[in-house]
Amino acid sequence: MSKLYIAGIGPGSEDFVTPAARKVVKKSDITIGSKRALDLFPESQEVVLLNVKDVQEKLEYGVDRVHSGKNVCILSTGDPGFSGVLSPVQRIIKKKGYDIELEVIPGISSLQLCAARVEIPWDKADLMTFHGRENFQEILPILDNGQPTIALPSRSTADMARFLMENGISPERKVIVCERLSYPEENVVETTLKEVAESEFTYMCVMVIY
Repeated sequence: MSKLYIAGIGPGSEDFVTPAARKVVKKSDITIGSKRALDLFPESQEVVLLNVKDVQEKLEYGVDRVHSGKNVCILSTGDPGFSGVLSPVQRIIKKKGYDIELEVIPGISSLQLCAARVEIPWDKADLMTFHGRENFQEILPILDNGQPTIALPSRSTADMARFLMENGISPERKVIVCERLSYPEENVVETTLKEVAESEFTYMCVMVIY
């Protein structure tokens, strides 16, 4: 019977790709993922490039190919279950009414690596993601509960910082921005909300708000 694999690839560096992820890619007829994900798996057979504008289309293609008898692996940055592709793939399977076998291979999330870099036990922090969303309202109630918040912003850390200040959070609130985690140019900066609002970081960031 054909099978659909969803494999977490970690935060980006080859050092954090698990043997389990490599194993399922090798046994898959088709591997689907972003360019930076696919570049980590030269052993892939047929590859399908996933872009921001065609995510839904390519995920549906992968699910359809499993239904037609192929083994397919969809690569998910970080861990598939946190701001990854697990939820959208499950929705597609349900919408199409397919009875297909699914196996999820966990990966190391950038939130985990961020927590390690700043030495925070991540079971003692609030974890939030705003990927694909511009509404930051949900973060406000938890910012004063006595423990740090580790957040995946939308594409702009500055937008998120400005929103927090506009909603009563002190501009001097301590923040750590972890940028391009696991890559050679990794950058960890201790700063304030005000400085984040006035700075430019790449979209590959995690914010820790104290």
